[in-house]
Amino acid sequence: MLSREYLREHADAYRAALKNRGANVELDRFLELEADRRRVIAEVEALKAKRNAASMEIANLKKNKQDASAQIEATKGLGDEIKSLDEKLTAIEADLRNVELYFPNVPHESVPIGPDETHNRVERTWGEKPTFNFTPKAHWEIGEALGILDFDRATKITGARFSILSGAGAKLNRALMNFMLDVHEQQGYTEVVPPFIVNADSLLGTGQLPKFEEDLFKLTDRDYYLIPTAEVPVTNLHRSETLDAAQLPLLYTAYTPCFRSEAGSYGKDTRGLIRQHQFEKVEIVKFTTPETSWAEHEKLTADAEALLQALGLHYRVMTLSTGDMGFSAAKTYDIEVWLPGQETYREISSCSNFTDFQARRANIRYRNAEKKSGFVHTLNGSGLPLGRTLVAILENYQNEDGSVRVPAVLRPYLKGLEVIR
Repeated sequence: MLSREYLREHADAYRAALKNRGANVELDRFLELEADRRRVIAEVEALKAKRNAASMEIANLKKNKQDASAQIEATKGLGDEIKSLDEKLTAIEADLRNVELYFPNVPHESVPIGPDETHNRVERTWGEKPTFNFTPKAHWEIGEALGILDFDRATKITGARFSILSGAGAKLNRALMNFMLDVHEQQGYTEVVPPFIVNADSLLGTGQLPKFEEDLFKLTDRDYYLIPTAEVPVTNLHRSETLDAAQLPLLYTAYTPCFRSEAGSYGKDTRGLIRQHQFEKVEIVKFTTPETSWAEHEKLTADAEALLQALGLHYRVMTLSTGDMGFSAAKTYDIEVWLPGQETYREISSCSNFTDFQARRANIRYRNAEKKSGFVHTLNGSGLPLGRTLVAILENYQNEDGSVRVPAVLRPYLKGLEVIR
């Protein structure tokens, strides 16, 4: 959520930001309602001041044993007027809330301007693309041939876009989870195990509601949702709290399953593990002061990159353009890993600085030693999704005979297993 002061005083700048994002929201409606709100508040304050002055006059008249009936009669209607205006103000506030919850964040000045992913900017690459003396296969061919990946039985059990990992595949998945959490602990993150079901307020706080409700799985019997990412429960750890600035930044990591309906994405990346309705992820989240958030954004991205470097996977870092960036983000780095079986890069981590956008929605503040307070800045990144990381390992470490070498850093988690056959 954006501050109303910013929207009032920088409406033209925000219009330009909306144009760059390709977003269409009711800014003019907001400005009309905000003008009405301020006018009604002024009227209420004026009437209350008039009532207070009249009350003092009446009290003085009674104290001096003088007739105050005329003054009393004159104030009779003030209470009703104030009540009517308060009701009007409540309705305006509700309308404002419904409008402004759909306003996206303002892109940082360093974000490339463009309508879609074709305007994303390559910041850096790491490692080299692997070379093969045979034609590399896609992960679904490798996994099914090894007997560690089964899509048909998952479809039978549930439906499309689900999968089953078994044997060495399941163990490799678990190894990745432990490896990632161990690395993030060494980087200073505190591990948490949050609920995998959240309420609507939590999703509103991080920006999934109300705009993206169709992408969520909602439970039918109450106002609960399955989490689309650990970002939601972990960010809401401090909802409606005021944090001590001296303790910032706060760093958290969490492993969770994630659930997404992927509404509007049918026909896109439907084969394999890239775009599933259920997947697992290790997330990293930061709460910072505004003064440190951009430096922490770089650190958070480097923390996610460290996992890929340890796994020996070639990747590139992209700054997303205004038109490709998420609703709540002010700036996002996508880390894209190379998949030789598909001859393409695929996003494996998305590291975003939301500035105070989520904190305003979730009311997360900080206060320093001088009693100065404000909204924290929130950041999060995928470090990493287990399924997509497993995909990258299968495709980058495959052998001609169909076996897959295990990256050295994962072998201690697999009792020394070096090759999956």
